[in-house]
Amino acid sequence: MTTLAGTFSTLTRTTLMGRIASWSTAALLLAFSPAVDAVAPQDTPGGSSLNAPKSEFNDDLPDELKGVDIIEHLDEKLPLELEFTNEQGKVVRLGDIIDGSRPAILQMGYYRCPMLCDLVLNEAMAGLMGVEDLTAGDDFDLISVSVNPEEGPDIAELKEKGYLLRYDRPGAARGFHFLTGSADNSKALADAVGFGFARQDDGEYAHAAVLFIITPDGRISRYLYGVEYDPTTLRFAIMEGGEGRIGSTLQRFILWCHVYDPDSGSYQLFAFRVMQLGGLVTLLVMTFGLGLLWLRDRDRNRMNPASASVPVAENDS
Repeated sequence: MTTLAGTFSTLTRTTLMGRIASWSTAALLLAFSPAVDAVAPQDTPGGSSLNAPKSEFNDDLPDELKGVDIIEHLDEKLPLELEFTNEQGKVVRLGDIIDGSRPAILQMGYYRCPMLCDLVLNEAMAGLMGVEDLTAGDDFDLISVSVNPEEGPDIAELKEKGYLLRYDRPGAARGFHFLTGSADNSKALADAVGFGFARQDDGEYAHAAVLFIITPDGRISRYLYGVEYDPTTLRFAIMEGGEGRIGSTLQRFILWCHVYDPDSGSYQLFAFRVMQLGGLVTLLVMTFGLGLLWLRDRDRNRMNPASASVPVAENDS
């Protein structure tokens, strides 16, 4: 498993400069999300409520940020039996949404967050609006899960309506899911995807910014970090998560020529695959050319059978 964290330098400079000026590494990796109507923090050993395993990034961090990172669990299955409450107040299983029909984009945070969570969803929505050939409800699902057990379907419904108005595509309501639930179920899902978050003494939550791409059968396909999501990257990630079930033949071919680069956070043209393609094209052209030559010689021999076997005259001695 690979340990990574989202990068939020701009957000950190505006919200945490005075608080964490002495540890710049943490400032680049993490961000706080102040909660509204916060509840009292839970009492745990060490003074904070953590929801992620220990990681190599935690050595020099203050106690309030330990465990707040992303530990990748690529290709691992989500606990689809977990139950949440949707924006309509109905209890649904995660497996009712991720039911094998299409891939999903999963976002975790909380709805009363006026900063990081909204920023992630806003930028994700901006990127998805640029993916004109794939539509929520038809080609993929968008699932947002709150880790705050104090939040309920009322605020989830407000969030869903706002983003549906912004997305403004027919049938999108089938693919938008804003869920709330118990602390145990939220933690179980967060642990499954490696999403670490911590509740602070003032009731705020600290967490990273990331989108999880989920396959139709509920496995983790890709982690997209940060707060900017390019439409091309989102398109390729959704198609990759769809495992060849969505997108045109040409789109799937283009995806085959690209691989995900975690350093740039985008899909890059893979030179070796292009070379493979060039070699295949060269082989096909040579085979076709040799075939034409063979056919031409065969037809020539049929039309001039005498030239195929000329008798050799014997010399009289």
